[in-house]
Amino acid sequence: MHQTLSSITLLGSLSLMLIGCDNTTEVTREVSASAYTIAESETKKGNVGLAAWGDQLEPGMKAIAVSRDLIKAGLTHETEVRIEGLPGTYLVLDKMNKRWTDHIDILMEDPQAARSWGRQGVTISWEVPAE
Repeated sequence: MHQTLSSITLLGSLSLMLIGCDNTTEVTREVSASAYTIAESETKKGNVGLAAWGDQLEPGMKAIAVSRDLIKAGLTHETEVRIEGLPGTYLVLDKMNKRWTDHIDILMEDPQAARSWGRQGVTISWEVPAE
């Protein structure tokens, strides 16, 4: 059980909540989200499903790719992320091209579902050690 001690808003869309009990800070951020599949055209050429950190993506995995600026904000390899409106947690297992900022790419099994998702604004949250 977490007990919220205080909330700080930084840079408009980035919020930090200091959480008691387990000495972590929950970070929330508004980002743009698209979807992708493990098709070779959407992952590493010549090695279907190979992610940028070396993980092998499989159909049905709850994984996301993140833009490089989000890595600097604490969304590092294997970080658990909650995406508002979607059930469960997702693992950061892939990196996006450097041209993207404030963006995640959600791994989906069905190519039609990925196309239907399009690009949407979402709120994501994850925990980092409290300072």
